[in-house]
Amino acid sequence: MIVKDTERLSFDLMGADDAQLLFELDQDVEVMRYINGGKMTTMQDVHDVFIPRMAKYTDASKGWGLWKVCLRKNQEFIGWVLVRPMDFFSEQPQWDNLELGWRFKRSSWGQGYATEAAERIKSTLIETQDIKKLSAIAMPDNKASINIMKKLGMQYFKTDLHKDPLGDEVVVYYELAVY
Repeated sequence: MIVKDTERLSFDLMGADDAQLLFELDQDVEVMRYINGGKMTTMQDVHDVFIPRMAKYTDASKGWGLWKVCLRKNQEFIGWVLVRPMDFFSEQPQWDNLELGWRFKRSSWGQGYATEAAERIKSTLIETQDIKKLSAIAMPDNKASINIMKKLGMQYFKTDLHKDPLGDEVVVYYELAVY
């Protein structure tokens, strides 16, 4: 799957060679606040946990993976958008329900970049992939991410325990039917 540039942003699938970018993004307590309570990721965790985990769900033909988001004007990395089947790391992945997620540098907050990036990826997935739903999750207090979900047309579905090998968390679920 190819994600076309927007007026302000360009996209590319991330891989192991992007370890430094993943590390840098996770070095801001505010960026990590609604991920894990503000704990910064170590480079060892990037190499030992996040890159192998990303490799398990990355599939360029289906658009699954972490989509690197850069400013077109200077190719500065500002964040990423996640695409993978909901419940991917469970015994019952939802192959026709793709999870969208995002993480952006604080310097890019409040400028609409996350919404613009997620909207472009959402549109591309709907146009090119055979899916029934798009979903997103966030901690209940993460108002900024919930606002992005709403701007993408997603509706509140439930608040529930999200199970993940890295740790379970109570989150809000939003979803958008696309069939």
